Amino acid sequence: MTHLGQCFCGAVQLEVAGSPELMGYCHCQSCRSWSGGPVNAFSLWKPDDVRITAGAEHIATFQKTPFSQRQYCAKCGGHLMNNHPTLSLVDVFAATIPTLHFAPSVHFNYAETVLPMRDGLPKLKDFPAEAGGSGETLPE
Repeated sequence: MTHLGQCFCGAVQLEVAGSPELMGYCHCQSCRSWSGGPVNAFSLWKPDDVRITAGAEHIATFQKTPFSQRQYCAKCGGHLMNNHPTLSLVDVFAATIPTLHFAPSVHFNYAETVLPMRDGLPKLKDFPAEAGGSGETLPE
């Protein structure tokens, strides 16, 4: 299965193939600040499953920490994806892929939430242990 996405103005187009490794919500201050919202909906993909199909010359990158390489369109500022080199995964923002059926299964960094969500999904204090976090869950 293939899904197509694009930046806000359409200058940068991308394609994701297969299924994401994981989908969920991130509540960290960094994601909230970058996204301009109280929570960020993520879909994590293997790098080989994400391909820029048009407008690569318009992609700009901002890297505040070694954990995240945030990519956006330099023409319109539309957010595209967030490379996580230490995890070998790419977060293609769920809103960037309109045909993807978003099926979240977890909350990350719930200790930082400003928008509590009662949805029955696991609420991790930070990240899973295998990703360098504590793996600790918090109550809804």
